Amino acid sequence: MKLFRLVLPLLAGAVAGAIVALAVGGSGSTRTISSTTVLPEANAAQPASLGPAHGLSVSQLYRRSDAGVVDITTSSTQSSGIFGFGRQRTEGEGAGVVFDKRGDILTDEHVVSGANSVTVTFPTGRKAKATVLGSNTGADVAVIRVHVPASVLHPLPFANSAGVQVGDGVIAIGSPFGLPNTVTTGIVSAVGRTITAPNQFTIANAIQTDAAINPGNSGGPLIDSNGQVIGLNDQIETNNTNGQGQGSSSGVGFATPSSSDVHIATRIISTGKAQNAYVGVSLDPTVQGGAAISKSAQPTTSGCQQSPIVPGGPASKAGLKPGDLITAVNGKRVTSVDQFVGTVAGYAPGDIVTFTIKRSGQTLHVNVKLGAQPKSPQACSGGGGGGGGLLP
Repeated sequence: MKLFRLVLPLLAGAVAGAIVALAVGGSGSTRTISSTTVLPEANAAQPASLGPAHGLSVSQLYRRSDAGVVDITTSSTQSSGIFGFGRQRTEGEGAGVVFDKRGDILTDEHVVSGANSVTVTFPTGRKAKATVLGSNTGADVAVIRVHVPASVLHPLPFANSAGVQVGDGVIAIGSPFGLPNTVTTGIVSAVGRTITAPNQFTIANAIQTDAAINPGNSGGPLIDSNGQVIGLNDQIETNNTNGQGQGSSSGVGFATPSSSDVHIATRIISTGKAQNAYVGVSLDPTVQGGAAISKSAQPTTSGCQQSPIVPGGPASKAGLKPGDLITAVNGKRVTSVDQFVGTVAGYAPGDIVTFTIKRSGQTLHVNVKLGAQPKSPQACSGGGGGGGGLLP
């Protein structure tokens, strides 16, 4: 059985990483959802496949990048036992990328989620306590900050992930299975993938790679042949597990896109939070020619039935109906569910966008005021909260 797993190892007897397969729409089909916005000028870069340093060796790339990659260990304490008198400590490990000289470090949200303590270890062996500035669960991105001299910090440049091309050479640096500063190499296997965020919403424009990614690589960089970060390593698809139930590399890994990572991190640093746009629909990936709203309630991963349009949500308020086929957003053509998800991800809550839809043989233009993504997808009858293809 194929499993999608967040690549965060949990230590000290903690539960293995969550399965993140997501049902997306109609006819009982299950679609594997594999984890965005223009870079600020200060971080703008040439497309990943074009820069003047194209063709650096793995050794050169590692020497250029390693100082900007950190090991992140976390610990959390939870009550245990029948009456909650016991305390269970859980430890985890991931990686992060130095973002600026202020001590801001980017990582995956699931690396630091729920942590009572976060410790950063630099390649030199220096350790520092970190605080979580903010996170975006729907994009699986977090920013942590350390207070160390600027001389310790070596920010890595971020590329515009829109320029990434299939076949580009890449390296991944992280802490697989507790081995910090490990480098693996491969290529970009595909672009424009969608993956499932920890809150079960959809992350658009993920980058697929065959570079070995394992538990502990979460939050570490995927780096192009110019030495620029094109994404944060996030998930793997695997049918291989170790004795602790952790997934291991099968050559299919996914990174969140750097353009989204930087955009979200910049907002977190400036405001403390970053929200995603939200439509509130369930889509049927079997329909061609656009993004089709499911015609009827769909089963979720919890086994209950989910409405194709969230009651009271942006789509509902705009008058969208089950069976509508969305073919364009603000005049930009969309031909698939993935393309629609990626297009919506480029907008912010409160934006008013025009959906071009086909309904009963007619073409209509409907204005939709995008909402802010809730903490989790809609709950449905039976008490469960399902993924069901709800979009950012």
